[in-house]
Amino acid sequence: WRSSARTRPTPARSRRSASWSAPPPSTATAPPSSTAVPSSPGPRPTAAASASPPRSPPRCLPPRRRVRAAAERAGMYEAHFGVPMSGAVLNSINTRLDARTVSVLLRHSGSRLILVDPALVPVLDEALRLLPPGHPAPRVVLVEDPHEKDFSPAPAAALTYEKLLEMGDPESRWVRPASEWDPMILNYTSGTTSAPKGVVHCHRGIFVVTMDSLVSWSVPEQPTYLWTLPMFHANGWSFPWGMAVVGGTNVCLRRVDAAEVYDTIARRGVTHLCGAPVVLNMLANAPEGVRRPLPGKVQILTAGAPPPAAVLGRTEAIGFDVSHGYGLTETAGLVLLCAWKGEWNKLPASERAGLKARQGVRTPGMAEVDIVDGETGRSVSRDGATMGEIVLRGGCVTMGYFKDEDATKAAIRDDGWFYTGDVGVMHPDGYLEIRDRSKDVIISGGENISSVEVESLLYGHPAVNEAAVVARPDEFWGETPCAFVSLKDGAAGAVTAAEVIAWSRERMPGYMVPKTVVFRAELPKTSTGKIQKYVLRNLAKEMGPTRRGVSKILKL
Repeated sequence: WRSSARTRPTPARSRRSASWSAPPPSTATAPPSSTAVPSSPGPRPTAAASASPPRSPPRCLPPRRRVRAAAERAGMYEAHFGVPMSGAVLNSINTRLDARTVSVLLRHSGSRLILVDPALVPVLDEALRLLPPGHPAPRVVLVEDPHEKDFSPAPAAALTYEKLLEMGDPESRWVRPASEWDPMILNYTSGTTSAPKGVVHCHRGIFVVTMDSLVSWSVPEQPTYLWTLPMFHANGWSFPWGMAVVGGTNVCLRRVDAAEVYDTIARRGVTHLCGAPVVLNMLANAPEGVRRPLPGKVQILTAGAPPPAAVLGRTEAIGFDVSHGYGLTETAGLVLLCAWKGEWNKLPASERAGLKARQGVRTPGMAEVDIVDGETGRSVSRDGATMGEIVLRGGCVTMGYFKDEDATKAAIRDDGWFYTGDVGVMHPDGYLEIRDRSKDVIISGGENISSVEVESLLYGHPAVNEAAVVARPDEFWGETPCAFVSLKDGAAGAVTAAEVIAWSRERMPGYMVPKTVVFRAELPKTSTGKIQKYVLRNLAKEMGPTRRGVSKILKL
């Protein structure tokens, strides 16, 4: 990745890019199921940084490397400071991956030290056994959780996180980067396979996206932030560091479900939280007995997948104030935000939700955003209909993919534009809207169908809990939309696929209406809450092609 960054401007020499200051953070006593931690990088992260044992340098990265695989607790938050402060590179491993994939990541990253939550020890043990013969295994540090009583105490000989801190000096000066372009973060993209894509971010990029996110979301001083967004997911969209800047209180959950979230918001006076649309859908569809009155207007920032307008509308009807943005692992956070216009408040709720479903305009820290034609590379018409690939250029775009120069060159062109692989349209007012991933566009009889657009309409059905639309082979049209649907509690048996198809015909053009409807109790998801469309595409292919004039209604 280093060679791929040569086209970038020569970075200014700076030793201040990783420093963080904050007003005095608020504190609170946490309930047993959650942990509240102050956000300032104080003695504990400093001690962790100084306790890091020296290692010989791995290829292309600084002298010490740390891999972090912990649950969403206080230690995970502290690692976002202590690891970079030691001069090492932080790699937050997805805690929901299987042992085989974890082993692949450990081997690819060349990790030397791994911090692990007790709940993840069985997965890590299996991952270490799967490492190739002769590959040095990383040293394991067990991060015990004092709030959880279901885990056995650590063996006396085990190196625990608290013991590691005792080895350090809380007064030590942390290792600042020689250059703000030095690597700070290594994250692997979701959907990792045996050919992982490790996204490298430098200190400068992390600083830019952190400050940019606070400004874009208008985060005030000393908020109370609830961690419903995994910190392993693009480092929590930069908010571990962002909460330190504004002196916020971080409320950490071991598990995320509607009852726990509502209870924690009410008891802790939560003001801000982030999450994928699946979190919004969970909160919006929670039974009345689960919901708790909100202590005030609670701000939610959502991204990760295009949220259906119906879900946005239901979430705001409860009392949440939803902001919608767009980003990728490669941008380390959100770089588009649907900036709200005051005059939109006068519109009906359905129209407001439709406008908010758009990804919006670039944030102040992103230099340029465009949608281009894949063949000509020219900007598409701003008509809200002509689709093209979303491209980005700015200071928080990844430096490249670790040990994968070909993938870096394919994604980041010589002129600095990063090609996202996402398909969208540009509206006349300059607001961008995602229509699909390029591989998810359905081509039916020469018509390009946005699966996201069909899904958004299906979410408007009163019985639909979740919907995902993929292409199914068709003998006449080539492909037709196939909808996989999960129903809300109590709706199973009360609605038929034929009714869903008839309902769709009344609300969308004929060529967009799903020709196949498949009911499932739950749709398959990635570890970050995104629906696994590749799984559904395979199921649709296994069904075989549909014939002209024949609609399929299935229940799985």
